[in-house]
Amino acid sequence: MERICTQCHAVLAADTVADWCPACGGALTGRPLDPALHRPSTPKAEVDHRGIVLPRRHALGGIITPQ
Repeated sequence: MERICTQCHAVLAADTVADWCPACGGALTGRPLDPALHRPSTPKAEVDHRGIVLPRRHALGGIITPQ
């Protein structure tokens, strides 16, 4: 399960200890992991200083978003 904010949809890292969203103060909820987005060959996710997982970036620039 990954934790996601119900208000701003920020995804928190697994090791982040928080009861509320560090970005907006919204409530956190759990959702099952999507196997299509979490392949073993994908690089480790970048996490900012608040414990929020940042979007993946393409090698040439821009953000990779799932369809």
